[in-house]
Amino acid sequence: MSRYAAMFERLGGEGAFGAFLMLGDPDLATSTRLLDAVVDGGADMVEVGIPFSDPVADGPVIQAAAQRALAAGVTVGDCLELISGFRKRHPDVPVGILTYANIVMARPGFMRDLAESGADSLLIADVPVLEAGHFTPDMERAGIAQVLIAAPNTPDATLRRIAGLSKAYTYCVSRAGITGTHAAGRFDSRLIQGLRQAGAPPPIYGFGISQPEHVRAALEAGAAGVICGSAIVDSAARGEDVTLLVRILKAATRNDSAPQ
Repeated sequence: MSRYAAMFERLGGEGAFGAFLMLGDPDLATSTRLLDAVVDGGADMVEVGIPFSDPVADGPVIQAAAQRALAAGVTVGDCLELISGFRKRHPDVPVGILTYANIVMARPGFMRDLAESGADSLLIADVPVLEAGHFTPDMERAGIAQVLIAAPNTPDATLRRIAGLSKAYTYCVSRAGITGTHAAGRFDSRLIQGLRQAGAPPPIYGFGISQPEHVRAALEAGAAGVICGSAIVDSAARGEDVTLLVRILKAATRNDSAPQ
């Protein structure tokens, strides 16, 4: 059983909470501490970015995080080592990678290296669904689950293709555009229904998740969980208590409360 499948089984009907961090932001030591902090706060799964100079799907908060990591000299190899260390400390927490095609294609054996580091899934943010199949064989050989993005305006035929290629979970975006907390999302139950009818893996909402009410709205629409990125990355950059923020947002997946 994959770590994702084991996570969903363990949670039962409770929503999964995923925390996103940019690897190496602002340096390797702090990044290690932050990865542990989100797990301490109750994150069920972790999604991490590999810093890239042109992250077209990301808003200003995550762009800035990538720039800080790159300015610190963080490499892909450093990121793999961070994942390896995390895996030793947290053997059961699923780890997903969100990065860009240039990063993947510039490193021969990228999928194998991800698998050996202990990563579980990969979302290549700038690869359209029609091209995603080119990466599938390498992912399958390495045992890395492919994750694809579905949006409220995704046509039914494309949803079926997403369902056929996706593993682990389906990344659902709550609005058009880029990551960030700058605009409210729309949690459309029709997208969730379309994915389920197509046989897609569990739908997880991202983009614009920053408040407990966003978490609850996503779950009420039928999502299996949420991923919060920009709010966590911004909180870390401000020196705030990331563990507390994650605890508050995770509590919303259970419809209970957490210390404010």
